Amino acid sequence: MRNATIRQLQIFSVAATHLSFARAAEKLHLTHAAISLQIKQLEEVFGAALFDRIGKRVFLTEAGQILLDHARQILQSLKEADESLMALKGLKGGRVAIAVTSTAEYFAPGLLAEFRRAQADVRVRLLVNNREEVNRLLISNEVDLAIMGRPPVGLEAQAVSFAPHPLVIIAAADHPLAGRARISSDELADETMIVREAGSGTRSAMEEFFLQRAIKPRIDMEMGSNEAIKQAVVAGLGISFISQHTLGLELSVGRLVVLKVEGTPVMRRWFLVRHKSKRLTPALGVFWDFVLASAPEYLKRFA
Repeated sequence: MRNATIRQLQIFSVAATHLSFARAAEKLHLTHAAISLQIKQLEEVFGAALFDRIGKRVFLTEAGQILLDHARQILQSLKEADESLMALKGLKGGRVAIAVTSTAEYFAPGLLAEFRRAQADVRVRLLVNNREEVNRLLISNEVDLAIMGRPPVGLEAQAVSFAPHPLVIIAAADHPLAGRARISSDELADETMIVREAGSGTRSAMEEFFLQRAIKPRIDMEMGSNEAIKQAVVAGLGISFISQHTLGLELSVGRLVVLKVEGTPVMRRWFLVRHKSKRLTPALGVFWDFVLASAPEYLKRFA
């Protein structure tokens, strides 16, 4: 591998991540032929096929997966070295790649805006996805850190709780339970529930809430989007268990209400997570400290 170039590793990493030479060409502003040539040369250097080509699709071979893991580490190390040298020279700036779960997308952009006002020279890349994909991005070292409701299981991670995360049960403003000052959890057994997909942090918290009370909820709809769930509840299709941090607009205009159910809000925590092997570059360190110091107060706006 001593004869492999950094550029070849960059091209290979993009092609392997997207499993598409065409997509790699588009992202790197190269021709499809140039991507194919660089991959072929890298396979010659490596002495093994890195992709299986079946029809128009490509798949990573075992050798390709091994190389991808190491290529990502090499490229990340180079990025960190570059930022450390910039800091040594007294240069400002740096880059931070952040992944947030879809529930955190309601407050993350505003939090980043406050950070950028204080650190205008730091470039920030924000990725919003479901919990499973955020876990993958952390494990594969494609992002520097994540904001999520539960630290990933099985990942050697440093996870720091930084703010409370209330989960509530919502209904349309004209729902029969909407005006009640006290609602027992048993009364929810006959209500139609609209819920997040299996595996999401919100869904897991909901299942735990009902399991503790020996209630089997009537799940009528399953959706992968908080926005879709809120619109379905507004339309009167059912009630839902959801993060209070997603509800600012709908509550303020009276389209949704939080039901006063015994045992709610269910309190969880927001976590800032990074891989244990992830070294704090100057830019990453500044952002890490900013979230821990500023996010608790910022999130009070969503209470």
